Amino acid sequence: MTARTGHHRRALPFDPIEEASRRWSERYPEATRMHAVTSLMRVHQLVLTELDELLRPLGLTFARYEVLVLLSFTRAGELPLGKIGERLQVHATSVTSLVRRLADAGLVERVQHPEDGRAFLARLTDAGRTVLADATRVVTEAEFGLSALTESESEQLSRLLRGPRAAAGDF
Repeated sequence: MTARTGHHRRALPFDPIEEASRRWSERYPEATRMHAVTSLMRVHQLVLTELDELLRPLGLTFARYEVLVLLSFTRAGELPLGKIGERLQVHATSVTSLVRRLADAGLVERVQHPEDGRAFLARLTDAGRTVLADATRVVTEAEFGLSALTESESEQLSRLLRGPRAAAGDF
């Protein structure tokens, strides 16, 4: 049983990524990078699952939480949906769905853009601010799912991942 989520997860008697890497190296090049990307993707799954499970009682997913955080960082607590997608680096249809779910829960309001009749703003509500505060406490207490890393290791991981992000045109 995992400490945070309460779900049972049976540990394998071997590391499947190590085994896949060993087998990969017998047939193909780039075993080191294959091992790295497979590890990265698995950690992504584990962290996202943990955070989503922790946020579920608050009616959130991590993606919806990110929208609330982004809105809280703005002066007016609101942004055009297009800006949300741009800043979170997600497709417009994903933003529309996220904002619709948040609006249905009363955490944001979807309002007409005052200067562009075709655009909409997502505006953080008081209820959204309250849920955001609770959710932030939950994810920070869980150390964003990276409690197995020290602060120094977390900084190092961020530095290591900056290169591939920059090379992909992320910023």
